[in-house]
Amino acid sequence: QVQLVESGGGLVQPGGSLRVSCEASGFTSDYYTIAWFRQAPGKEREGVSCIGRSDGNIYYADSVKGRFTISRDSVGNTVYLQMNNLVPDDTAVYYCAADPTGFLYCSADMGVADFDAWGQGTQVTVSS
Repeated sequence: QVQLVESGGGLVQPGGSLRVSCEASGFTSDYYTIAWFRQAPGKEREGVSCIGRSDGNIYYADSVKGRFTISRDSVGNTVYLQMNNLVPDDTAVYYCAADPTGFLYCSADMGVADFDAWGQGTQVTVSS
């Protein structure tokens, strides 16, 4: 059974940085797609970033492009989202999600329904 555990959220001032992590286990394949979504109060869950089975397939939402960086550790079990120059609009619960097949292509077309496994979420608050 696929399990995802997020960590690293917290409170940061505008302009600051945070790194959230997603530790994955239970995959039957070495190749899978991992995405980060976020959900702010009263808003729908939105895709923020994604890394596909090939690390050449990486997606960022326009709202975070140039500020966020997604990466995978050398073993492949942990995916990171480095968030720089944070702004109050980045405040949300951040979730990682997985497509265990690895066939999902990361793009602006990906949605919540495309992912079978979800973590419990980690709160990121950007406030002075």
